[in-house]
Amino acid sequence: MLASDQLHYDPYTIELEPDPHEVYRRLRDEAPVYRNEEKDFWALTRFADVEAAFKDHERFSSARGNILEVIKANPVIPSGMFINEDPPEHTIHRALVGRAFTPRRMREIEDKIRAYCIRCLEPFEGADRFDFVTDLGNELPMRAIGMLLGIPESMQESERERTDRRLQSDPGTPMPVRKDRYFTAESFADYVDWRARNPSDDLVTELLNVEFTDVDGVTRRLTRDELLVFVGVIAGAGFETTGRLIGWLGRLLGDHPDVRREVAANRELLPAVVDETLRYEPTGASIARYVTTDVELHGTTVPAGSAVLLVVAAANRDPRRFRDPDRFDIHRPDPHLTFGHGLHFCLGASLARLEGRIALDEVLNRFPDWEVDDDAARRVYTSTMRGWETLPVHIG
Repeated sequence: MLASDQLHYDPYTIELEPDPHEVYRRLRDEAPVYRNEEKDFWALTRFADVEAAFKDHERFSSARGNILEVIKANPVIPSGMFINEDPPEHTIHRALVGRAFTPRRMREIEDKIRAYCIRCLEPFEGADRFDFVTDLGNELPMRAIGMLLGIPESMQESERERTDRRLQSDPGTPMPVRKDRYFTAESFADYVDWRARNPSDDLVTELLNVEFTDVDGVTRRLTRDELLVFVGVIAGAGFETTGRLIGWLGRLLGDHPDVRREVAANRELLPAVVDETLRYEPTGASIARYVTTDVELHGTTVPAGSAVLLVVAAANRDPRRFRDPDRFDIHRPDPHLTFGHGLHFCLGASLARLEGRIALDEVLNRFPDWEVDDDAARRVYTSTMRGWETLPVHIG
């Protein structure tokens, strides 16, 4: 907040505040259609407005990106980058990628995810410290996505590090975006070529062989470049966001020991605590859209061509939608917007929920009590992610 108490929202610096939710409250109450002239963007913060914008893909388009820096740079977006497409391309490509997240595939990998989670945690039995991020959050999502895609463990860590470098930026600084090369997945090329020669029961093998009808009515297989983009997008999204969720589970249940004890005693509450964590502290604070035509909201015109931030972290605590929204309440029935809404609803939501549930279940099996080491915990700063770089806790 500025010294003059003038309302000011900048996604590149707000996370430097100890608590951004006072700024979000003022945005909802005083400027539900907020304009930042310096950074040249608009922001919507009320639940109803954000939800409606997610559903209105014709006026709030994803075709130029879903990150503010990307929309501002207007780079060349490669074919197959389904998260940055609108129908009809999005419809076709999403159906292909959706093969990774069917209930059958989730059932098939659940035991494998749990087994790996146990491998991560067993070395800390009898220890007095454990880090939710570096010891689990950085590892489990990477392995789960690798299981789906068939990526060898030897490749997974380097890909996660590459994703971290691409998404992170210095506090106060936008993420750099190359206009001519915004997204590349060439690091997966050798693996995709190897998998073509060595098929297995994984998504990459399936996508190598699937036939589909493209927007021109041609029945064909994916090109190598399209397949590489698919793999890169799925891997990047899975590595980053679910790791942040695991960190927030450690943080919030460390801050709310009464909730932790309740969940430890009744594991049927695991799905509820995962979803309330996603509402209360969403891993992605905002998602961007490009406005294709003038939009009238609350007496304000957002002109065509504008970049708009849909501030999910603000919408998820809107008292117009949620009762007592600043209370961490795992018995809350209301749905949140952390996974988006409408046709761009996050394809990996089922996997993220599964990983969060398994991770918390196995942590509680070994460490029913913990206390966050606030002196050693460090946040991670990006314009899109909210979370922790490290979250060490005292256990035992």
